[in-house]
Amino acid sequence: MKINKDQIKRILLIKPRGIGDIVLSTIVLKNINNHFPSAIIHYLVEEFAQDSLRYHPIVDKVLTMKKSEFVLKVAHRIKKERYDLVIDLYSNPRTAQITFLSGAKFRAGYSYKGRKYAYNIPATSERGNVHSAEHNLELLKCLDIPVTSKEIQYHFSEKASQKAIEYFNKIRNDVDFIVGIVPSGGWESKRCDKEKWVEIIDKFKFKDKSNFKLRFLILWGPGDEKDVEYIINKLPEITTVAPKTSVDELAALISQCDLIIANDSGPMHIAAALNVAVIGLFGPTDPAKHGPYSSKSAYILKEDLHCIKCNMLVCPYNHECMKELDVDEIINNAESLLSRKLNEKD
Repeated sequence: MKINKDQIKRILLIKPRGIGDIVLSTIVLKNINNHFPSAIIHYLVEEFAQDSLRYHPIVDKVLTMKKSEFVLKVAHRIKKERYDLVIDLYSNPRTAQITFLSGAKFRAGYSYKGRKYAYNIPATSERGNVHSAEHNLELLKCLDIPVTSKEIQYHFSEKASQKAIEYFNKIRNDVDFIVGIVPSGGWESKRCDKEKWVEIIDKFKFKDKSNFKLRFLILWGPGDEKDVEYIINKLPEITTVAPKTSVDELAALISQCDLIIANDSGPMHIAAALNVAVIGLFGPTDPAKHGPYSSKSAYILKEDLHCIKCNMLVCPYNHECMKELDVDEIINNAESLLSRKLNEKD
């Protein structure tokens, strides 16, 4: 279906959840904005995720919905906005229904089984072997939108930025580097065990730069409290627990860190989008598709396990993919990334 660029004045992008997936979907924004420079761009996300796009300069408005909200009710609100083009970056059965009922003349989405009816501009049904950030670009291909940028972005408020700067001024003191530790993870199987975090932090030292002083900032969210308490009680002299934050405030704190070590999670992708050096710890998910999308990054994976990259939400074994991660490999990658940062300062 041919699109006349001049007809497109209002665009809606749909990506309801999770935070990391929404961050990776921002790879399309500059390209869409360049192709339709006079169009306004809105995003539809679930309520908990609105901070992930609220301050993005290309996004004019963030619409929200409840996770279990009736589809017709959501579609009614969408229809009132009179969009010319809806791009369903999620393309699950629910978002396909919302797209179909949106009233938009042009509707693009992945042609997965049972969802083709919703889109008059269908993209591939293949999930492919590309990184999940770049998989979003398949929707630009079917719309004939040139890909001139492969940048993911994250923006936070000025208020959160100032608050983070003030906080870091208090905790940095004579420390050379602050390393953010993120024990969060959307699945139980993606979460590095608390005992392993203690092992990583305790062994974290430069082999030939031992005069550097490090502090570890534990960045946490709901559900992380027990892990955080365990880590801080084991290593109180070198760890600090960040205050309770919103997603906006968490992103601002991440931006001030010199390095982030994280499970495969939203904060890991936020760090990559903010161009903060980041190491991702992987087990049940494939880092080639879901790793930090950044040149200032590394990932750790115990590749010799028979069950590695299982995609199971709960481990049926003994969580060997996390418990047996090579700590020396983590340290070596951290040294390399921090040395690069040091060289940049020089």
